Amino acid sequence: MSSRWLSIIGIGEDGRAGLTAAANALVDAADLIIGGKRHLELVGDTRGDKMQWLTPLDATSAQILARRGSPVAVLASGDPFWFGAGVTLARTIPVEEMLVVPTPSSFSLAAARLGWALQETVTLGLNMRGQTPLLRRYVHNGCRILALALNGDTPKEVAELLTAAGFGPSKLIIMEALGGPRERIRQTTAQAFAFTDVDPLNVIGVDVVAGPSAMPIPYAAGLPDAYFENDGQLTKREIRAVTLSSLQPCPGELLWDVGVGSGSIGIEWLLTHPSNRAIGLERDETRAARATRNAVALGVPNFDIRCGAAPDALAGLPAPDAIFIGCGTAGGRTIEACWNALKPGGRIVVNSITLDSEQAVLTTYHEYGGTLTRLGVERAEPVGRRMVWRPALPVLQWVSRKPGGSA
Repeated sequence: MSSRWLSIIGIGEDGRAGLTAAANALVDAADLIIGGKRHLELVGDTRGDKMQWLTPLDATSAQILARRGSPVAVLASGDPFWFGAGVTLARTIPVEEMLVVPTPSSFSLAAARLGWALQETVTLGLNMRGQTPLLRRYVHNGCRILALALNGDTPKEVAELLTAAGFGPSKLIIMEALGGPRERIRQTTAQAFAFTDVDPLNVIGVDVVAGPSAMPIPYAAGLPDAYFENDGQLTKREIRAVTLSSLQPCPGELLWDVGVGSGSIGIEWLLTHPSNRAIGLERDETRAARATRNAVALGVPNFDIRCGAAPDALAGLPAPDAIFIGCGTAGGRTIEACWNALKPGGRIVVNSITLDSEQAVLTTYHEYGGTLTRLGVERAEPVGRRMVWRPALPVLQWVSRKPGGSA
């Protein structure tokens, strides 16, 4: 028997008619066919047994591995390795044991209908609960986006997000059941969205148009302070930009944001790359809730914000690649605990504004080395009919890299 006992077959809304002869033969030869309810209906009658995906999808892998060596066919939408089931299965089943037969993905069909260059279009999977905010970072004037929807409510959520961010004039194209007899394509704008009968199987096209009050998320560090809901405990834009530069975020890294405040540092860390992770620690429940709202509003709902006080609440957290300690949290015990938890080669940045915390920072600097920088910012503000410079509190910033890793 062939070592490639597992077939992963992409199927479209046209069912068997859209499969190649080889793909149909694999379905016919399988002892077990696995897929979603829709996939199993599309494939029709089969010789082998049928089984729906379990929840979570990873649980199905064990069922599949129990049939190892026997012909098994898994049905997936379009391209199984583009937001598809193939990615899940490849975590536990060697690719050498798979035979993958893709069909055009929903993105390919959508681009073909719209005449959009797929390589120049942002493609997103919003087909998991709570993922719609991920769209936010990509909303820039002139950008084109294709997004897989979770259900028929997702287009409305996207329209509301765009309108709230000042991109209400953006064109929305709702493409339902692409590639099958139920295909339907409709167009509106985000601010005028009123469809109430969207098929759960849909792809959303967004041709982004900025309105006069648009709030794009720039690619450089230092979002405008007005983007963050806050109670005054906010690392200001100029200091935040320097702090992000000192943290040096790289793809896939984990940040500890200790004393999260309004969440601005952790949020901007996450915005630098979709694979980045961040854990925020905040002892004040009201501020933690506010930081969570900011994270969702600015497109990083994966910011893991927890209530607790450092250093005790740091116990048991995964080791970070970088740590930021905010101005109100820079005590000696906290700095020491963070330094000990930091991965070799990791970076730590501590901002201090009080004499007490400065003393802790100076002690740590003499012990662990690094650099000390005093940051001062003055903004022009009106006093009566004249303008004066209004200085912010100066910030002492300590930056150090823990020995032992690659520079």
